[in-house]
Amino acid sequence: MNQRTIAKRVELTGIGLHRGKPVKMILEPLESDSGIVFYRRDVGVTIPLMPQNVVNTTMATVIGKDGYSISTIEHLMSAVFSFGIDNLRISVDADEIPIMDGSSISFCMLLEEAGIKELNKGKKFIRIKKVVEETDGKKFVKLMPSKDIEFEFEIDFDHPIIGNQRYSFNFSKKRYISEIAKARTFGFLHEVQYLRSKGLALGGSLDNAIVLDDKKILNSEGLRFENEFVRHKILDAIGDMSLFGGWFIGKYQSFAGSHKLNHELTKKLFANEENFEIIESPIQKQEVLSIERVFA
Repeated sequence: MNQRTIAKRVELTGIGLHRGKPVKMILEPLESDSGIVFYRRDVGVTIPLMPQNVVNTTMATVIGKDGYSISTIEHLMSAVFSFGIDNLRISVDADEIPIMDGSSISFCMLLEEAGIKELNKGKKFIRIKKVVEETDGKKFVKLMPSKDIEFEFEIDFDHPIIGNQRYSFNFSKKRYISEIAKARTFGFLHEVQYLRSKGLALGGSLDNAIVLDDKKILNSEGLRFENEFVRHKILDAIGDMSLFGGWFIGKYQSFAGSHKLNHELTKKLFANEENFEIIESPIQKQEVLSIERVFA
């Protein structure tokens, strides 16, 4: 199975969550072994997607370099992962990725428009060999060996609409688009009010997030899934795991995980070479067929 990029340049414009201003994003194909590269057109700074370039994980995953950053990359990267794309240039004219509707479905549609191009180098995978875990009290995120790509997430909120939710997801592109990509980010009204007092979430609205008060959802259209909240947590986790720099084979499991815990998990995984192995196509024929079906 070979590396992938997109077949043609595509672009979209949307509102940035925190600044509340339009952001133009352009996706461009790159050659084999280029990786995922972000570019700030407004300041001329290139930021490769890698764990050491993560500069903030408060409510979003933020990467940066030379004092410049790009926020809220996780929804876009979740879609990029689902399409099996290894090499891509992501160019923006501001310091954040457009929030769109708060899910990743708009990015999936953009990638469908761009199409997929197979390249001439083998695809690289990170196979999880040992259990690696990061905790914060009762909260945890964990990676463990598996022959598949799996995600399992549990949340528990003291709120009548959310409560306890758990979802298990055996990854495939088709299932991702139907079960995960439409799940929107969510927040509470008092949090939105606090963030705006700090000059943040200025672009947040009922059009790009599920917003709840103490008892109910404020969005008139309601939920897209009964358990949309935990499905969005899986969407975020997939985006955060894209910072491996290669597609992993293993199982991700979490209770009440966060961007911060996901980043710490990534660092812990790479701190010991016994935790993983990097394999490149061609790998065992049975495995190749299984992985090809995942990204078909």
